Amino acid sequence: MTFPRIAIAGAGLGGLACARVLQLHGVDVTVFEQEPAADARPQGGTLDMHTDTGQVALRTARLDEQFRTLARPEGQQIRGLDPHTAEVAMDEIPAGDFRPEIDRGQLRGLLLDSLSPGTVHWGRPVAEVTATGDGARLTFTDGVTQDFELVVGADGAWSRVRRALTGVRPVYSGVTFVEFGLDDADRRHPALAARTGQGTMMTKAGGKALVAQRTSTGHIRCYATFYAPEDWTTGLDFADSAAVRTHLLERYAGWHPDLLAYLESHDGGFAHRPLNVLPVPHAWTTRPALTLLGDAAHLMPPLGVGANLAMLDGTELATALATAPSVEEAVRTYEAGMLPRSIETAKACATGLHDLLSDDLRSMAA
Repeated sequence: MTFPRIAIAGAGLGGLACARVLQLHGVDVTVFEQEPAADARPQGGTLDMHTDTGQVALRTARLDEQFRTLARPEGQQIRGLDPHTAEVAMDEIPAGDFRPEIDRGQLRGLLLDSLSPGTVHWGRPVAEVTATGDGARLTFTDGVTQDFELVVGADGAWSRVRRALTGVRPVYSGVTFVEFGLDDADRRHPALAARTGQGTMMTKAGGKALVAQRTSTGHIRCYATFYAPEDWTTGLDFADSAAVRTHLLERYAGWHPDLLAYLESHDGGFAHRPLNVLPVPHAWTTRPALTLLGDAAHLMPPLGVGANLAMLDGTELATALATAPSVEEAVRTYEAGMLPRSIETAKACATGLHDLLSDDLRSMAA
């Protein structure tokens, strides 16, 4: 059987999962990634792998056993604290390993190590994607072009492939994250480490939340989350950590000092992460040479489902490509399942984002 030439734009979790399953079926695939190397930047915090999405993808990729050696079932703990007293209002540790946690960097490394050497071409940013008579053409930022029978957009929120397929761009959700962290927390910040627990600590009131997540390395990644206009950072220099800290402490004034200590004790700088989302529904008419997965297809609030869906997207697309009689039929089959699923999940995430910033502590565990 002759398989098509396939390119994947983006070496995130979804693109790598797709490449892994394609290679398991003997399908040649090339992944193009704009970053210069796998370790060019930190990969973010911790992820919970869901039984019906992320774990299904890992089994399809035949990486479930390796995942189990890295995952942390104890990371499923979720603790809610009262913002004004710092008292524990909710503390849940699910039985078993329904949604075991794994560091995003570890999961990406697992996927990368599973691929044939040379599959990922690092430092190859895509400038433009155009449909041709019998496929699609990638134009890279250095002007070089390459043609493929199928180009898969796994290139995230600001996808170049999406630009060629739908032209739809993300919009600001009205909610922003400010990310910061505590290194070697058990030794350097033992009180905050104990308050965080083994998984995720959350507290919220008045349209503001504070989230802390433990990783496998003893690092605690934190997020100040709140409603804000898109231009709220005007006049605030994020290179000036002291000014950002002062601003956040003022914004969270009245919260218990033991919780404000997360902001006061952090190591390093602050990173601004405005939450952008794609409109719901985001759908398109199937085109045989182009398709999307993950955030490129359904960018939604980061409430624990994005990575899971991206990996499921990638493995389902790869399976369809390896088994369908044509690229067009494979893409049509994949999109017929992915699009309705992503639309319903995006609707739920939109509601969940506002639940996150409500005053109901119980909604944290949803």
